[in-house]
Amino acid sequence: MSNATANTEQDFGDKPTERRDTDNYVHEYVDSFVDKWDDLIDWDSRAKSEGSFFIDVLKERGAKRVLDVATGTGFHSVRLLEAGFDVVSVDGAPEMLVKAFENGRKRGHILRTTQADWRELNRDIYGRYDAVVCLGNSFTHLFNENDRRKALAEFYAALNHDGVLILDQRNYDAILDHGYSSAHTFYYCGDNVSVYPEHVDDGLARFRYAFPDKSVFHLNMYPLRKAYVRRLMREVGFQNIETFGDFKETYHDAEPDFFIHVADKRYMGEK
Repeated sequence: MSNATANTEQDFGDKPTERRDTDNYVHEYVDSFVDKWDDLIDWDSRAKSEGSFFIDVLKERGAKRVLDVATGTGFHSVRLLEAGFDVVSVDGAPEMLVKAFENGRKRGHILRTTQADWRELNRDIYGRYDAVVCLGNSFTHLFNENDRRKALAEFYAALNHDGVLILDQRNYDAILDHGYSSAHTFYYCGDNVSVYPEHVDDGLARFRYAFPDKSVFHLNMYPLRKAYVRRLMREVGFQNIETFGDFKETYHDAEPDFFIHVADKRYMGEK
């Protein structure tokens, strides 16, 4: 996108906490916010905090072909490519895919990118995958339950019969029940970046992102509860679902900043 047409200002209207629509994410990731996203993540710090968690989970299942449906600026796509996986990178925001492609090229990779809406994912991608990864708290952009069910069904359909879905989310249970606290040990590792929810209710978590240059951006997201996400996964057809808290199997529910769900498609019969 040329600078002449660059979209730099977010617009949530006069009543930003009433913007509760799945399609709003397209307007949230403006160029000026996308340009700062890597400052928020800090690739090196994030790689150190994650370790080889996702790579290990995929290798344990013998996965080779991976669909990264929430590519963002390309962090996980690049890491998975460098670990030897065959990766296709998808995002709904074209600005993110442009940045991801640039980031991949800087590191010697040519990302295969596709812009797609999750609700119509299989219209825009081809073939089947051993794994679908939906990371970076991205599923929370879906405000409508039908949208969430349709997206999960599309993820399910994109997988081979023994494939796996890895999907993460913020620990909204803790935020809703106990208030917000985060040391940013995982995921948002950038220095001097302030992230916190300005408004939280059962239908909205409006997060504020403030950067050292005084620029401020917001994201409106749906506060997904852990048990609810697990139930939707089962109802769509996923069977064995493991949930990790900040990459650990054992945790107290209020402690983790993030939950990671690892859901198997393979049919396991009656449990």
